Parts: sequence; C-alpha cells; structure tokens
Amino acid sequence: MEFTCTGPVIEWRGPAPFWFLDIPTEESEDIKEAARGLEYWGQVAVEVRIGASVFSTALFPKDGRYLLPLRDAVRQEAGIEPGDEVTASLRLADRRP
Repeated sequence: MEFTCTGPVIEWRGPAPFWFLDIPTEESEDIKEAARGLEYWGQVAVEVRIGASVFSTALFPKDGRYLLPLRDAVRQEAGIEPGDEVTASLRLADRRP
C-alpha cells in the first residue's frame, strides 16, 4: 500500500542531531490501520521517495502520529531544512524478523 504525505521537517537535538518529517495525524492514522501486523516494536518499515531519492527506513511512533527519519544524503541533496514542508511517498514494507 502506498501513501503520500506532506508535513514539516523537525530537528531533534540529542547527542547527535536527527531530522524527521512529521507525518500529519490523519495520514498517520491511515498508515497505522494499513500496517496492522507489519509493525515491529511500534515501528513500520517503509520504502520512501522524496524527489528523485528512494530509500528504506522505519517510521517511529510519536504522540499519536509517525515521524519519518530523513537521511543526511537525501535532505542535503534536496536542500531540506528544519521547518520546510516536504512531500514524501511511502510504501509499506514487511521487514519483521
């Protein structure tokens, strides 16, 4: 199943900074419903397309929605900065052990 979503990019400052696409609540609910049985520790494996870049990752649950981690190479290539609105296409993947 495939989803397209647009949301803001947020930065989490920990020991190392991480950048995430904050997936809106409505799309997160749709993904959660479609991913029943595919979750692993609350995470959902996805294939992602942002612009010309395609990569694999897992969505992280956070406060009733999902966060999509953005790889440095992808965001640098696309010129993505915190606060930007970014559109991503997501395809659910089954990577459970």
